Amino acid sequence: MADVTVTHNPDQERYEAHLDGTLAGFAEYTLSPTHITFSHTEVFPEFEGRGIGGALARYALDDVRASDPRKVRPRCPFIKAWIEKHPEYQDLLG
Repeated sequence: MADVTVTHNPDQERYEAHLDGTLAGFAEYTLSPTHITFSHTEVFPEFEGRGIGGALARYALDDVRASDPRKVRPRCPFIKAWIEKHPEYQDLLG
């Protein structure tokens, strides 16, 4: 299996996952002065079951932790469930 590459696309307010150079999924967010709200995560059907969603969540949350003082609001059910399964990220919630 090829590696998943995740990047931040701030112009579209989303994180994007690529597999072999093809967009495989994304995690959308909106910003307020105090929060980054993850609103929707989608992995395209042909890429499901390859860990794309988890790679998106981990990269996005690590990026927020490293470069943004905002707290995270996980309105997206996938991101919310992922944080619940990975308690080391719960300190980002607010």
